[in-house]
Amino acid sequence: MANLNTKIKLYAAANGVANIDFLSDVKLQDDGDGVVYIHEWNLDIAQPTAEQIASYETAGNTAEALQTVLNNRATSYPTIQEQLDMQYWDGINNTTTWKDAITKVKTDNPKS
Repeated sequence: MANLNTKIKLYAAANGVANIDFLSDVKLQDDGDGVVYIHEWNLDIAQPTAEQIASYETAGNTAEALQTVLNNRATSYPTIQEQLDMQYWDGINNTTTWKDAITKVKTDNPKS
C-alpha cells in the first residue's frame, strides 16, 4: 500500500503543484492507531477526498517501487572517484571494468 504522502504528491502534481513541504503545506498525523490522515491542508488547491487519494494507489505503488530501486542503485554504485579511476585504467588497459561494475548494479537493481 502506497504511503499517503506519496499519493498526496501525485495528486498535487496532477493539479499543478510541483513541491510540497510536509512541515507547513500539508501536515499528516497518526493518532497512534496506525492510521495516517491529513491534519492540515495549506495548499492553494482543493484538499483531495478519500476517493481521490485512493485513485493514486497504483501510481503511488509504482513511484515507491521505482524510488526503492533508485535508492538501492545509489548505494550500490562505486563512488565517483572509484568510477573515474576505473575509467582511467580501462582506457590504459583496454578493459571494461567500469562498464562491468555499472552493468552489475543495474542488473542487480532493475527498474522493472
